[in-house]
Amino acid sequence: MADNKVEFINIKVSEIAPNPEQPRKFFSEEAQDELTNSIRENGLLQPVVVRPVEGAKVPYMLIAGERRWRSCQAAGLEVIPAKVVEGATEEEAYVLSIAENVNRADMTIMEEAGAYADLKAAGWTPAKIAKQFGKTETHITWRLGLLTLRPEVAEMVDQGQIKNNLAWHIAQLNPANQMVAAMRYVRGDFDSEAEAQHFANGLKMMEQQTSLTNEKAPTAEEQEKQKKAKAKAKDGLGKAEEVLIPLLEELAEKKPEDLAVILGDDLARHLRVVGRLYAKVQMVRNLLSKAQGIQRAMAEEFNKAAVEVQQEATAAKKAEVAAKPEAKAEKPEAKAADEPQSTAKKAAAKPGPKPAARTAAGAKAPARRTPTKKAEAAGK
Repeated sequence: MADNKVEFINIKVSEIAPNPEQPRKFFSEEAQDELTNSIRENGLLQPVVVRPVEGAKVPYMLIAGERRWRSCQAAGLEVIPAKVVEGATEEEAYVLSIAENVNRADMTIMEEAGAYADLKAAGWTPAKIAKQFGKTETHITWRLGLLTLRPEVAEMVDQGQIKNNLAWHIAQLNPANQMVAAMRYVRGDFDSEAEAQHFANGLKMMEQQTSLTNEKAPTAEEQEKQKKAKAKAKDGLGKAEEVLIPLLEELAEKKPEDLAVILGDDLARHLRVVGRLYAKVQMVRNLLSKAQGIQRAMAEEFNKAAVEVQQEATAAKKAEVAAKPEAKAEKPEAKAADEPQSTAKKAAAKPGPKPAARTAAGAKAPARRTPTKKAEAAGK
């Protein structure tokens, strides 16, 4: 791109066309109105970026600055300053557009993921994409991982209902569980984002197990060990609640100047002890939160299995009821005595409807598009 000729000129707004391959699709109406008012008062302070298009009715196409261009139209400006990039390929223009929007934080997270996917489809590696836009390779990989989200969940992410980190954990699930995790988070079933992540991880664990019911039942010895472990854990947590919490509450009521006198030379040692205690409490809290996520996921899977069994039983019952009238019709009536006997035999041999089979349906992630030209020069 460094070899491309660049010049700054004034261009009529009507001589600039938007780029149909623009990676950014969502434009906030409120932010757009604010920008329009600013341009109306102060003019366009930052030029738009365009490239000439030979043989087109509109001589220039936007590379970057569509929001500014829209607001200039709304503000009634006829001529605006523009940076013209000569000789830029479509892929180079696409890369420039992504760069401006990503660095200005103008794109939604799903738009950003889609833009990286387009470049990946054009042969770019995550490492090359990361280098081009000043990101880490992990950042690019995480964004690409969001593209497995079903459309409804992706929309929740774009609207800010689901945060980025949680979105990635939800994206690891099958489509049905994505909706379960997303809806439970949005309706406020969890006290924190971390709890929702642990629930999503628990669902993933359930997916990776072939069947909870197919696991071998624990032996008597294993049951005894589990019983002792449960009693020990409950006893330990019970003691912490009875002894430690009241002690800490008592200390928390004291003033710092009083503690300085009371603890004296032992203050530094007690501070280190409390620091270690805090670290252990945080660790145990995290473990318990993960355990709760698994427990909730197991309950979710159990409920889903129960519903499926009930639906299957209902379908079988309906099929059985539907078959009964047909069985009665197989008996020859007196008025049908003149009909050929072979017809009656065929009717008797006709099978009734089979019980409905259980099926699983999942939504597909939206397909990504690829830049129309793949000039390697864009990544240099």
